[in-house]
Amino acid sequence: MKAFSVLMSIYFREKSDYFNRAMQSIWDEQTVKPNEIVLVKDGQLGEELDNVIDIWKGKLHNILKIIPLRNNVGLGDALNIGLNYCSNEFVARMDTDDISLPNRFEKQLEVLENLNIDICSSWVSEFEDFEDNIKAIRMVPELHYNIVKYAKFRNPVNHPAVMMKKSSVLKAGGYKKMIFFEDYYLWVRMILSGAIFYNIQEVLVNMRGGKEQYRRRSGLKYAINEFYAQKEFLKLGFISRFEFIRNLIFRTSIRLMPHSLVGVAYRTLRKTKSNILRN
Repeated sequence: MKAFSVLMSIYFREKSDYFNRAMQSIWDEQTVKPNEIVLVKDGQLGEELDNVIDIWKGKLHNILKIIPLRNNVGLGDALNIGLNYCSNEFVARMDTDDISLPNRFEKQLEVLENLNIDICSSWVSEFEDFEDNIKAIRMVPELHYNIVKYAKFRNPVNHPAVMMKKSSVLKAGGYKKMIFFEDYYLWVRMILSGAIFYNIQEVLVNMRGGKEQYRRRSGLKYAINEFYAQKEFLKLGFISRFEFIRNLIFRTSIRLMPHSLVGVAYRTLRKTKSNILRN
């Protein structure tokens, strides 16, 4: 199988034990290990995180490439910087608090090597407190045609489970500033640049979810940034004016719900999604 890099960005609010568990999942437990892990330190981290990073550096040596940034620049800019340090054409994304299943990279490499695609993701599960306490599964369509249709309404790709071709990402302009929606913005631009997408129809990454995640996805600030993202999609010609208005009405209503109701809304959407994907 081809060589590949793993791209990660970490900032001071990450928990050291979450990061350590993420690293175990992409190195100790994988059936196919990465040839390179690029870790962007997005600003000053603190002693506890730095100590765990030093332990992994001592274990992996040159495989772990650390890119320190003096100031916090945000996820999109940090990933763009890190992408330029990735030595391989195939680049897998990984968040520093998630857990990749043992066969994740093996399955994604098989798809990328045998199908004419530029980006491969999968379903992800969301767990709360413990890894086996699965609360939901984020399903996304399998084939490119359906992924493009889905993208006109919702993010069609689970970012933490992505493996992609570096050249295809750079062709679309790489990650750009779009608070909360850096990944969605990239997928839209990749679609418009001719990239071919594929989502493996099984869970390959376990994500930390729960009430805190629902809180981050709601509120006025999130709704305002979603407006800017949808406005940009309209400007690019990816969505129509009707789709722009529909998306804002539907999605803003969810963002502005009380936090206690946001989880209910997401669970309802996932049930609807599940039925659509099975039909």
